[in-house]
Amino acid sequence: MELTTGKPSLLRNIMARALLFGVFVIVIRFAYVVTITGESCNLGDFCFFSLPQNLNFVISGAGAGVSAISVNDAVPRSNPLYTSKEWIESVQFYSSIFQDLISEGYLSPHSKTLCVETPLGQEVFALKEIGVEDSIGIFKKASKPLVIKGEGHQLPFDDNTFDFIFSGGSRLQISSRPSDFASEIARTLRPEGFAVVHIKANDTYSFNSFLDLFNSFKLVKMLGIDGFDSSVPYIREIVLKKEIEIVDHGDRNIPRDGSTSKCSVPGHKRELVLKAEPLVVEEPLKPWITLKKNIQNVKYLPSMVDISFKNRYVYVDVGARSYGSSIGSWFRKQYPKQNKTFHVYAIEADKAFHEQYESKKKTVTLLPYAAWVRSETLSFEINRDPGQEEVNELKDKGRGMGRIQPVKSSQGELTSEVDKIQGFDFAEWLKNTVTERDFVVMKMDVEGTEFDLIPRLFETGAICLIDEIFLECHYNRWQRCCPGQRSTKYEKNYGQCLELFNTLRENGVLVHQWW
Repeated sequence: MELTTGKPSLLRNIMARALLFGVFVIVIRFAYVVTITGESCNLGDFCFFSLPQNLNFVISGAGAGVSAISVNDAVPRSNPLYTSKEWIESVQFYSSIFQDLISEGYLSPHSKTLCVETPLGQEVFALKEIGVEDSIGIFKKASKPLVIKGEGHQLPFDDNTFDFIFSGGSRLQISSRPSDFASEIARTLRPEGFAVVHIKANDTYSFNSFLDLFNSFKLVKMLGIDGFDSSVPYIREIVLKKEIEIVDHGDRNIPRDGSTSKCSVPGHKRELVLKAEPLVVEEPLKPWITLKKNIQNVKYLPSMVDISFKNRYVYVDVGARSYGSSIGSWFRKQYPKQNKTFHVYAIEADKAFHEQYESKKKTVTLLPYAAWVRSETLSFEINRDPGQEEVNELKDKGRGMGRIQPVKSSQGELTSEVDKIQGFDFAEWLKNTVTERDFVVMKMDVEGTEFDLIPRLFETGAICLIDEIFLECHYNRWQRCCPGQRSTKYEKNYGQCLELFNTLRENGVLVHQWW
């Protein structure tokens, strides 16, 4: 008689099924964590207990088969944000970024970490997921528990608080106050801590402007990476280390004490000169037509590079005349500003134009003096000659051109009125008004005084503070009224003007011929 084996067989089947079920759970768990953490995990515990205890995983039943994550006891599991494909892809992207930074020694699980200007907190979530527990984000609108209320240009933390600060999504680049943004990172990061910033800039001008914002940091690493969505297809990742002392990134080092010291225009500005439109080499027979047409060929600096990483945006109109002469008619309407707000300085000694600037005080600062090489009282002459019709009478009401070097009347051709005015040292004013971190555009139309002012800008080093110049050079041009006759107002000839333009460009200054 054979013994029955039903019970042992049943027991073995149950144990085998339990074992298979356990293996299945582990495999699913492993595959899920690897996927969420960016195809990497902590092999020491088989990716099973590698995440913070305050996180758990849920599987979305939304048909797409996409896994999702939620924060335990803090964010409702029903919140669709944490089950969306966009959220998961973002977390995966930042998890991979932070794991690479950990492997390279810039970040550690023990780092006290801040994510600046993170609207929803994907970066913070990714940090906590890979074990960097002491992490928090700030944004103008809180999204608790990951993000508290705060703004990049005014962080609500004490000095030297964090070991690691991250700014993603090109948020520093789109900030309206990038200099304050960078200063707050420098203030709240401890010495020898690391800051990692993602930017979209891919030209040397904007990259160097970015580095100028972080003059207490050393550039450690720069890496180009692909973004995770179409809004930011390419990212430049910059790793910076905070130093105790100010770091020289190749600044112009403009002296501020009134001393005379030439500066060297940096290479990233010199590159732009090579891309500029060619100068009009041959003297035009009808300069009032040729030079005016040439302005259409101008390659404006903001059309070539990104100007986002500047502290302020400044336009200086030297010899502004009326508001509509160039500020209102050209700069406001035609100059490409990349949606930046420029503060305008109008330098005009002719008192006939001063009153109309009264209504523009909020946007234009009038300096009712003459730009000169020193501060002193000057004779300011308003002259008229047969070429006066070259002046736009609709804009300036037929007012003669003013200059601080009077000319003598010759056979009744010239008539003038002379006033006593105050001249000021324009180069020193510029050095005290703007810095290397500002974006400065200058238009100069000073009736021949450019041959004094430009050398003074070089002599003092103030020339390096200017990013782009529109210069009208005055010479004994052919007169519109009288064919075959030259103006007797100016001693310089066209060749000397061309030499002035070439000198500026050869020294790395982006200058354009104004009309």
